[in-house]
Amino acid sequence: MPRISVLMGIYNCAPTLQEALDSLYAQTYQDFQIILCDDGSKDDTYKIAEENAKKHDNIILIKNDRNRGLNYTLNHCLEYANTELVARMDGDDISLPDRFQVEIDFLDSHPEIDIVSTPCIYFDEGGIFRKGVGQGDVKKMQFLRRPPMSHAPCMGKTDAFKAVGGYSVSPWLLRVEDYHLWFKFYAAGYKMHRMRDSKYMMRDDRNAKNRRTWRSRLNEVYVKHIGYRMIGIPWYYQIYAIEPLIRQIIPNFLYQYLRRRKMKKSLKLKK
Repeated sequence: MPRISVLMGIYNCAPTLQEALDSLYAQTYQDFQIILCDDGSKDDTYKIAEENAKKHDNIILIKNDRNRGLNYTLNHCLEYANTELVARMDGDDISLPDRFQVEIDFLDSHPEIDIVSTPCIYFDEGGIFRKGVGQGDVKKMQFLRRPPMSHAPCMGKTDAFKAVGGYSVSPWLLRVEDYHLWFKFYAAGYKMHRMRDSKYMMRDDRNAKNRRTWRSRLNEVYVKHIGYRMIGIPWYYQIYAIEPLIRQIIPNFLYQYLRRRKMKKSLKLKK
């Protein structure tokens, strides 16, 4: 039995899926299986996944009866995970070759840590435009502004994922299912750590604000509101819960200016 199950929810990612899978095949640590779940794709995503499953005996391919969202899809994957560890991967991203080796070495040498992640390297068709920065062990007040860890590069103990019930399924948690999962882990006493070095390349949009809807911002407000209470953040910090609405209404030119400053700062920190 392999040691890691890689959970991949895939949806309309035909142009990028093969590159994502190839980055897993190229891992220096190879003791893993890949659980692919198609969430009702309308393009050739399932066909590409099926072709790969025929060539690689460590792929488990499943599909939803219809489009259900990432939280439901990842839970569907989790049902098939019978390994010690689970790792995440998205169908449009790239894992650097030593990602799994570095993460599993860290977990082996730090048994008190239950979930580990790395910062992301953000890229688009124009190249790399931002690099995340690690923060070490996750602390309570790091939940105020943003999720304390990147979701797609994470690896953790399967028992921990299943003990908290996996991903909570609700329309109010779409696009923030990872944020809610971190709240659940922390509330249950599980230890999380964000490593210093980036081992994952995330395909992103420099104009991300244009893709955010009012509903996704409201979902973020909701998950912050309930999450703060879950982990015991004092009530007077609830003012931070409405920050997503402020980000939604600020003029786009100001948002892009602030975002460019953040990108330049993050790239400078990584040099």
